[in-house]
Amino acid sequence: MISFRITPGSPSPIYQQIGTQIRHAIATGAIEPGELVPSVRALAEQLLINPNTVAKAYADLSRDGLLEALPGKGLAVANHRPNLGMTKAQRLARLEPILSQLLHEAVALNLSAEDLQQLIEKKFAAVLET
Repeated sequence: MISFRITPGSPSPIYQQIGTQIRHAIATGAIEPGELVPSVRALAEQLLINPNTVAKAYADLSRDGLLEALPGKGLAVANHRPNLGMTKAQRLARLEPILSQLLHEAVALNLSAEDLQQLIEKKFAAVLET
């Protein structure tokens, strides 16, 4: 089971933080297909947040085909790796806000484009290896 970390002062809404962490856990194999995610109520109580926030994160993940409902059991990681039902342009557009935030952080830290490219390539390779 993954351990969720929420950053209240983050520019990303809490539901996006939850979604990002679940997406990452699925991508890296930290949670396997068929594995149940915490119930809305349980995760909301654990994180001390409104259950509607968790429900929104789960709805987004379900819409994208990453989670599926198992009647009588709850939500589980889908058994297939979806194409998210989006075109490549739409998938890239979803990364725009994250990329903007990353680039602003890199500029604030006085990192070059080459530094950032090396870091991204290294991290991407590490994610693919897991």
